Amino acid sequence: MPLTQETIVAALRQVKEPELFKDIVTLNMVKEIVIDGGDVAVTIEMTAPAGPTKQQIEHEVAEAVKSTGAQNVTVILSAPSRPAAEAPKKNLPQVKNVIAVGAGKGGVGKSTLAVNIAVGLHRAGATVGLMDGDIYGPSMPTMLGIKGVPPQVHNQKILPHQVHGVHAITIGSLVEQDKPLIWRGPMAHGAFKQLLLDNTEWPALDYLVVDLPPGTGDVPLTLCQLLGLTGAVVVATPQQVALDDAVRAVRMFQQLGAPVLGMVENMSGEVFGRGGTEKAARDLNLPFLGGIDLYPQLRINSDAGTPHANFEANPALRAALETIVANLTDQVNKRNLQSAPTLEIS
Repeated sequence: MPLTQETIVAALRQVKEPELFKDIVTLNMVKEIVIDGGDVAVTIEMTAPAGPTKQQIEHEVAEAVKSTGAQNVTVILSAPSRPAAEAPKKNLPQVKNVIAVGAGKGGVGKSTLAVNIAVGLHRAGATVGLMDGDIYGPSMPTMLGIKGVPPQVHNQKILPHQVHGVHAITIGSLVEQDKPLIWRGPMAHGAFKQLLLDNTEWPALDYLVVDLPPGTGDVPLTLCQLLGLTGAVVVATPQQVALDDAVRAVRMFQQLGAPVLGMVENMSGEVFGRGGTEKAARDLNLPFLGGIDLYPQLRINSDAGTPHANFEANPALRAALETIVANLTDQVNKRNLQSAPTLEIS
């Protein structure tokens, strides 16, 4: 019996998206089926550019199509064809997903998480940009090992540093080292906009991770006005004083219309306690993306500007970071699916 679109689509309805518990046909992930005799090529659009489910889906799609009698099966996994957020697309149309990393107060490890999320997304196969939006206290020059290294310029545009597999930009590379950055509100807005949009030549990116200043000030407001965010990640430590401020950060993003993709607990353990952020996320009806203990290696590698080492030496640290990245990409999946158009396969 010759192969048909109908029989292959019926077989693909048996393949479930592992995190969303629906079949890939219903989720509109099957974009093209090409039949050439006994050869079949299927294009599957993943709703997030990187994630832990890609290999599983690829294997199950191939097995499902083979069950129809196909002799040779090619599975093509593609990135989303458009960003999750719809507004405003005139700014950075080459960026598929913009993720803000924020915190209600300083000192909770927000910048550390932003750097390691960016590196983790790159390791998962995505093309990633990282913007040091903490214009009051930029820490990326140290954490990325680019302190004192000026960026290159092309056609009067700043080219992001290419470091640790990530395209990174920070105002710390453009000012004198150790010089205090004193900004009034309009100055902060202008500096952030210039760094994000006007003066930087971003390449095509699956993700742009933006490390925000702590608190609920001008810069998060500016970011939400300039770009349609895929969502925000809020970082906190377990003790109540940090969680009170983290809740304010969550409410800020919600008030600005930015989806909160989840919360992360940093510095878990005997010093600050454990589980407070997970409880706060549950009370706020938000995903808990994961937690990180007080690992000395995380501090050492951050000071040395070698974030990739966090994924190589200590298996427990690597597992904690990869869990956060995997849970984040799952939330991006869900966010993209909520706003995806419905297409019919004929």
